[in-house]
Amino acid sequence: ITPDTVAQKIARGEKDLKKAEAIKVTEVAKGDRVLVTLEAGTTNLRRIVVMTATDIAKRNAADRADWAKRGVAGIVSAKKGDEITVKVRSLQSVVDATVTVKETTSFKRYAPDSVKFSEARSSKLAEVGVGDQLRARGQKSEDGRTVAAEEVVFGTFLTKAGAITAVNAEAKEITVKDLITNKPLAIKFTADSVIKRMPDLAAMMGAAGRMGMAPGGAPAAGGRAPATPAGSAAAGRGPGSPSGRGLGAMDIAQMLEMMPAAKIEDLKPGETIVVSSTKGARNDQVTAIMFLTNADLLIQIASAAGRGSISQVDLAAAMAGASGAGGLGVGGIVP
Repeated sequence: ITPDTVAQKIARGEKDLKKAEAIKVTEVAKGDRVLVTLEAGTTNLRRIVVMTATDIAKRNAADRADWAKRGVAGIVSAKKGDEITVKVRSLQSVVDATVTVKETTSFKRYAPDSVKFSEARSSKLAEVGVGDQLRARGQKSEDGRTVAAEEVVFGTFLTKAGAITAVNAEAKEITVKDLITNKPLAIKFTADSVIKRMPDLAAMMGAAGRMGMAPGGAPAAGGRAPATPAGSAAAGRGPGSPSGRGLGAMDIAQMLEMMPAAKIEDLKPGETIVVSSTKGARNDQVTAIMFLTNADLLIQIASAAGRGSISQVDLAAAMAGASGAGGLGVGGIVP
């Protein structure tokens, strides 16, 4: 930096540098995104253009909210013509949603062994396959069952569950006993991995009992149904959906978005976990996208779907749309 260095700030997403405004070099902060121009043959900065970390965070928060409001996430169950059918799981049931696409719809596909949206590559409808996890954003119908997609993000993901057997916080790696194969599985964490702690199942059931709720969410005899939380989309009622609940009802992805973050240092042997990852080169190692600890509730949901047994498909259905900050979750589809 020299006395002649020109510093400018520009809004995130702006493509015209003529709209940049002058700032002081001292205003540049850690985490800002910058474009620098050097003087020829030197390392002296002639100009630095800044997108501030604060502006980026605000824009990302707005994008996450928009994906939640106008988006749908699930597992691809069928594809015909310009329509993709995805299965979306809520805490109560699995429902179908239809994603319609057109020539202007943009497609992004996650790269193998990558948890970064920035490394996702441009794709097309032909590459979307049954079993892929998919999230779409666009014009959403009132009942939430149809989205005319402007953007589609998808990938071939693995979902694994098991109990932690070892934690190496320094190496950012843990080992679990895979619930399905009973074999050791190494889980690696990066700066883009999201770790969430699910609420205690016994405490949740106890709270439901205290509010007079019977299993399944119905008011117990003599009990009073609790007030509907804001954001549950008019109590989740929608025409033509099971039990009258539309896709506006809180699904698992929305529930996970609100869960508290955890750290690898918080993890302990014996805890039950579920992890989502892109498919990589090794069968005994994955890189975490969304990692859930204390995940007994999610595993019970998957087990119920499998009528007592559990499979990769059941786990994926329970985890669909919740793949977190490098994956297809609400927090992760923002570049």
